[in-house]
Amino acid sequence: MLVTRQSRRQVVIQGTVFLVLFLAAIGVLAKLSTQYVYQADWTYGDRNSLSPASVKLLKTLDKPLTFTAYVRDGSPLKDPLTRFVSNYQRMKKDATLEFVDTDKDPEAARRAGVTVDGELSVGYAGRSQNLQQINESAVANAIESLARSSERYVVFLTGDGERDPLGQHNFDLGEFGKQLQDKGIKVETLSLAANPTIPGNTSVLVIAGPQAKLLPGMVTIVRNYVKHGGNLLWLADPGSLYGLEPLAQDIGIRFGKGTIVDPESQLFGINDPKILLVPKYSDDSAITKDFSTATLFPAATSVDADPNSGWQAQPFLSTLPRSWLDTGPLEGNVSYDPKRGDQLGPLSIGLSLTRALKGGDKKGEQRVVVTGDGDFLSNQYLGNGGNLTLGLNIFNWLAHDDSYISIDPRPAPDLTLILTPQQQGLIGFGFLLALPLIFLFSGIGVWVRRRRR
Repeated sequence: MLVTRQSRRQVVIQGTVFLVLFLAAIGVLAKLSTQYVYQADWTYGDRNSLSPASVKLLKTLDKPLTFTAYVRDGSPLKDPLTRFVSNYQRMKKDATLEFVDTDKDPEAARRAGVTVDGELSVGYAGRSQNLQQINESAVANAIESLARSSERYVVFLTGDGERDPLGQHNFDLGEFGKQLQDKGIKVETLSLAANPTIPGNTSVLVIAGPQAKLLPGMVTIVRNYVKHGGNLLWLADPGSLYGLEPLAQDIGIRFGKGTIVDPESQLFGINDPKILLVPKYSDDSAITKDFSTATLFPAATSVDADPNSGWQAQPFLSTLPRSWLDTGPLEGNVSYDPKRGDQLGPLSIGLSLTRALKGGDKKGEQRVVVTGDGDFLSNQYLGNGGNLTLGLNIFNWLAHDDSYISIDPRPAPDLTLILTPQQQGLIGFGFLLALPLIFLFSGIGVWVRRRRR
């Protein structure tokens, strides 16, 4: 190529134009980076970003959210707390984080009730709650508790063999009761024999599987509570209603005369014919909308609604088509027998009922949930599948807290490395024998080449 003065001038001009355009592009990108943020989480299960449930919960907050971390100056906890809270600050622009040095201002820590270094206080609407175990689930529980416009009282009937919401036996609901308390819900028990009055501030009344017949006067108290607009959760079981038949008539429901059997449960390693697995739900129900985790029901009967009862009924739990309501004894070879009255599936085992309230002290919508099984919330079965999440969704719906949703802790499934004995032997052979031999022969090879020079 012939280099002339004109060609050199063109090269200089081209280089100058390129440099100017390059710097201009860098400037534009720098400006855009201050206005738009893009973040990608490549961790397993997106553990370094908030779940969609947390994001939806934050969108329900109309007031600023504050985080106060009580950390000593120079503590290694400061950076992890900053990164953790930054996830919330990206989703909610008015969320703030403040650090308080517990050495320089111990009085502030005492006023806040702080007992350990690194404790995080979550504040909203003039109230706050301290967290010692800091994770997404704990923060979500704190936000739900603080954001409730008023206290929610859930009253469990006791005295007739019902499941205890604070009990520790397998059939009790102690673990679930603790979850409700963590959500800011007040859990109370009531024996109608000792105190024949349902408190006026009751948000939800729970009948959790009585094992003795309720006296007619007790049933009348419960019926009057429902008649006057009270929200109800009835966790029934196959068998006797223990004197609650008039209540079933009032809300227009009928229970099946038997226990549901699902042969498809055996495909999941479940050998007990009474145990049901519900893998799919209807998006038409607010309780199970966007809910997809399978739930386990140890023993259930069907629940049907009377279309002329005056209630709007909607099934939100249904069995698979191959299931049936077995009216005989579940012994030996269990099979479907239409001659004795067995009923083929799909069958409803959970109903939500609503009706409009007009006049009186209570207005709006009355809500009732009836299930054909109460064991799914017991201590023994609460940890199976989505049982806990479903139970919390039911209570939030009954208490008219539709926007509050349950958020399960997201574990990090790749933190534990499980190796077979063969894999362990291969790794041991590689590190203890193969690698040393490779290094040895490599060293000998280098030494031999140098000796030949």
